[in-house]
Amino acid sequence: MTRRRIYLMRHAAVAYFHDGRPVDPHEVPLTETGREQAQAAAAVLGDVSFDRVVTSGLRRTLETAAIVAPGVEPESWPELRELEPKLLDVPVEELEHAFVGAFRGVLPGDARFLGGETIGSLFDRVLPAIDRLLEDPGWDVVVAVLHGGVNRAILSYALTGRRTFLGNFEQAPACINVLDVGDDWIVRAVNLTPYDQVHLRGRATTMEELWTEFKSM
Repeated sequence: MTRRRIYLMRHAAVAYFHDGRPVDPHEVPLTETGREQAQAAAAVLGDVSFDRVVTSGLRRTLETAAIVAPGVEPESWPELRELEPKLLDVPVEELEHAFVGAFRGVLPGDARFLGGETIGSLFDRVLPAIDRLLEDPGWDVVVAVLHGGVNRAILSYALTGRRTFLGNFEQAPACINVLDVGDDWIVRAVNLTPYDQVHLRGRATTMEELWTEFKSM
């Protein structure tokens, strides 16, 4: 059996809030820490020859991809963008739960991400995109630089073969997941962080950290 390799990454660190105000998530750039994280990932992947580089087209994925795979023109797949939040629709008293519980447990299809897009909608656009990628026989190794929610959907589908969203996969900034796919899916590694190999930086999730930033505005 011949399997192909997908290096599935989350974009490196960004700052969603600046001077007490939210930054447009479509345009937010990598921070200096984020660039260092991406460079650490690039060093680990330095001997890998990528046939294609897939991103969501959002700035933070394009910047990460440019560091990790500078020799390959990145592709922009808008259907692989992150879940769309709608914080104004979340009652103030429910905000903490919306943040820290956003990716907790097995989420139903009607669960909304920060008051916005549903998990079902995420699967509706991500799974056809993955099918389209797999239908192309012209590649052997791909790096896909995407987002925490999107990566969880892909990892969950790889493990279950169904639209089951397993939220408890942590996806740290610039993390690397390793998947092989042929007649079946093999998940070889999840949430590898070259800049913090044994996760000494803390035990909070990225969404818990985001809540801390949000409530301090």
